[in-house]
Amino acid sequence: MIYLYSHGGSGNHGCEAIVRSTCGMIQDTITLYSNHIEQDQQYCLEQICNLLPDEIHAIRRGSKEWFLSSLETKLTKKYDLAVKYQHKALISQVQRGDIYLSIGGDNYCYEGTDILAAMNKALRAKGAKTVLWGCSVEPKLLENPAVIKDLSCFDLITARETISYQALKRINPNTVLVSDPAFTLKRQDIPLPDGWQNGNMIGINASPLILSSAGDKEIALQSYRNLIRNILETTDCGIALIPHVIWEKNDDRTILKLFYDEYKDTGRIILLKDHNCMELKGYIARCRMFIGARTHATIAAYSNCVPTLVLGYSVKSRGIARDLFDTENDYVIPVQRMTDADALANGFQWILNHENEIRDHLNGIMPDYIQKAYIAREKLESL
Repeated sequence: MIYLYSHGGSGNHGCEAIVRSTCGMIQDTITLYSNHIEQDQQYCLEQICNLLPDEIHAIRRGSKEWFLSSLETKLTKKYDLAVKYQHKALISQVQRGDIYLSIGGDNYCYEGTDILAAMNKALRAKGAKTVLWGCSVEPKLLENPAVIKDLSCFDLITARETISYQALKRINPNTVLVSDPAFTLKRQDIPLPDGWQNGNMIGINASPLILSSAGDKEIALQSYRNLIRNILETTDCGIALIPHVIWEKNDDRTILKLFYDEYKDTGRIILLKDHNCMELKGYIARCRMFIGARTHATIAAYSNCVPTLVLGYSVKSRGIARDLFDTENDYVIPVQRMTDADALANGFQWILNHENEIRDHLNGIMPDYIQKAYIAREKLESL
């Protein structure tokens, strides 16, 4: 049996896209363990896989479990017992030979790798084979011996860009280079909203995560404002503000609504409502150009050959752009180093000046690039 875990819920439509595209690629009976199953039900994932909750079991304070897990964590800085107790509903179901895919693609770009390591260890102790699926890994994390030990244990790692692949291949020979599974996601074109200029819309995505990652939040906000003003003043294009994550404490709409309210009187800007990932991909595919912060929003654009500027904050953005264009320069603006409030406007102007060249390039390489995602399926079948 094949199981997916480390799924945070479909309110992040990038997470939804990974589940949908993975199920479409594997075409086998798949069970998804979800941290927010109600979100997955809202977007009807039960139609493509079995849904089970990965609920955190609270350890009762003062209990034997609490004492043992707390003692282990305090003395060894490990979370093996805590994870075993908190995720016992998932772990207790593991059968020898089952395959568990960790699908949180960028989990190893951030803190919390000790929890991931404990889960990997628990699954393997029960006889499961584990796969790190469609991942990016911050190379600096691989200076940590505990992270190296964890990652070296996976039976298969599919890295979605070359920067991560080169770093991971040195510590786990079972690493292969693929493209993100979401490149294979089918788009769904639904009727366009009022105010959409057919063939002449600039899609824009922004996220709270970008602002929290920026060296200067106000410069990042002003850069978006200057971008919108530049589009309105120097082109006849319309602007579509497109949210891609609507998690309660990480909701793209909070920032996009701010921009919409500031510029709605121009009559050339619209704010899209929430949609599933396939419908969002359909909207993004019908944009003339796209400027995005969320990785899977930009993947939706790239895979439909839409000239794209990325406001990036981690290795995944740089790595994917480098694989597509042989360089991230001019295609990715690192938000941590954004010191110029005109950075996005200038970046957009460069994309606009090279629009046809970029589109032609993507049209030429995209069929083969999308096909690389299926290497992951072939390697999975060999397990």
